[in-house]
Amino acid sequence: MEQVMRDFFLFLSKNRGLTKVAKKYGLRFGAGRFVAGETVDKAVQVIQQLNSKGLDVTIDYLGEFVDNAKEANEMADNSILAIEAIGKNNLGSQLSLKMTSMGLDISEQLVMDNMRRILEAAKRNGVFVTIDMEDFSRCAKTIEIFKKLREEYDNIGTVIQAYLYRTEEDIKDLNQYSPNLRLVKGAYKESPKVAFPEKKDVDDNFKKIIKMHLLNGNYTAIASHDEAIIDYTKKLVEEHNIPYDQFEFQMLYGIRPERQLELVEEGYRMRVYVPYGTDWYGYFMRRLAERPANVAFVLKGVLKK
Repeated sequence: MEQVMRDFFLFLSKNRGLTKVAKKYGLRFGAGRFVAGETVDKAVQVIQQLNSKGLDVTIDYLGEFVDNAKEANEMADNSILAIEAIGKNNLGSQLSLKMTSMGLDISEQLVMDNMRRILEAAKRNGVFVTIDMEDFSRCAKTIEIFKKLREEYDNIGTVIQAYLYRTEEDIKDLNQYSPNLRLVKGAYKESPKVAFPEKKDVDDNFKKIIKMHLLNGNYTAIASHDEAIIDYTKKLVEEHNIPYDQFEFQMLYGIRPERQLELVEEGYRMRVYVPYGTDWYGYFMRRLAERPANVAFVLKGVLKK
């Protein structure tokens, strides 16, 4: 049943019509738990609250189905506004963004132009930028773009997904760039031809790449709500005397907030992924797909209205 629900919500996340409806009616039916708000000012307020509790942040201006240059340029403009808000308010925050929102499905030149604008603004404001990973069809292109930009900028990282068969080789290949990587399990529905279909295999590969990247001496963000992965990382760090400033844990805004604070109290760096914007629907559906408990929370919210 859990897999059926996951597939159902992933299917809904790709529906353009429902995305338009969601934009029209705003953050309702529980989405506000996972999305900071529709404006950068709302996001700043949330970041300030999180920073006051010792939590670091990465902010993401949400965007789905960008299919023309005008929209891609507007997405880049909004990312720059977010960077400037981070600098102006002296926030403990980075920036995350997707290559499709920068025009990946339109042209690579458009992406590169937008990314250079963003990275220059980020450099001026002392902000680190992470390129989020999307579905398998865009994985190779995203990594190639990261490599090109990494040769020009040192304030950029990207994301690697444990559920893909190619991931171990990607970790080996990227090591020459001394990359700052966020390691995740993966949140898209993929074919068993390209991704491990069984959870145990994904978990095993996740542990493998965490160990590889940390022992390579590179900065590692372990993005997981899974206690087994968190415990594995803690033991690995102690066993190999890995300094605490070489890694961090990351979780999503609205998920396991109590555990986030516990990790801070234990002395670990904890970063919260904070999305905002009007185009929240696809992100919200993927969060519902990940955990059935999220669906129950939303239903409770709807029944109270």
